[in-house]
Amino acid sequence: MTMSVMKKVSLPNGETIAYREREGGEEPILLVHGNMTSSKHWDLVLENMSSRYKIYAIDLRGFGASTYITPISTIKDFSDDVKGFVDAIGLQQFAMVGWSLGGAVCQQFCVDYPEYCNRLLLVASGSTRGYPFYATGEDGLPDTSNRLQTLEEVKEDKGKTIPVQTAYDAGDRDFLKAMWNMAIYRNRQPEPRRYEEYVDDMMTQRNLAEVYQALNLFNISPYHNGLTQGSDQTKEISIPVLVLWGDQDLVITKNMTDEIVEDLGDNVTFKILHGNGHSPLVDDIEGLINSMEQFLEEKEHETDETTR
Repeated sequence: MTMSVMKKVSLPNGETIAYREREGGEEPILLVHGNMTSSKHWDLVLENMSSRYKIYAIDLRGFGASTYITPISTIKDFSDDVKGFVDAIGLQQFAMVGWSLGGAVCQQFCVDYPEYCNRLLLVASGSTRGYPFYATGEDGLPDTSNRLQTLEEVKEDKGKTIPVQTAYDAGDRDFLKAMWNMAIYRNRQPEPRRYEEYVDDMMTQRNLAEVYQALNLFNISPYHNGLTQGSDQTKEISIPVLVLWGDQDLVITKNMTDEIVEDLGDNVTFKILHGNGHSPLVDDIEGLINSMEQFLEEKEHETDETTR
């Protein structure tokens, strides 16, 4: 098995970013994790992806072993950290893989720093139009007629923010596992030792409400999303994009995925991962890696053809 080493770099903004670097490989890939996770949750990808790839997996600010000195307020705060990170280690012309929250971070990065990334892979990604945060209704379900507006409102939400934050603070592993078994894993659960490590990792998060609100505000589309007017920057992403979505995903809806495909247009290759929930990384790691590698190899071949 190819080994991964945990490292850290200091950014000019005072934050320290932790990351995993897999030994060997030549074609660089940067993995950007989702909410409630860190680079730890990419371990099966790091262990199983072809050795031809040089893989880096970052801990975003406030997750894993990275610092959280200055609270984030927007997705751009994360993507600017990524820019600081890739500059610090000298990484250029790489593919980006963003899962869930990480997908939004990668989209923002590709808009702001187009010369860095050559292919974008979005796995169960937040939409180009953000991820709405609705109030919790009297029935305990999201009230889609009442989208929360402010960070303070999100912090006080009794349906999602308070229960998860309380579980973090109390070290309530059973709650977190029950949540993931219900909402995230549909086909398969991690083997027990790995699952315990994942739960340890979840509880390192220090920015839960801020992430919810940053996703609520995010919008690089040409449209108003019900909270914010889009920045109309999706047209600036001109690299090949792979959009992967599990047809049993209870977190990212088909409608959100359709928004990505519509907004990124002709650049997109869309593939449904059948039987997968919000974590293809566990539900079907073989299928996920096959889809990713096939896209990367095809697009690399097309690039070679055009440069001849």
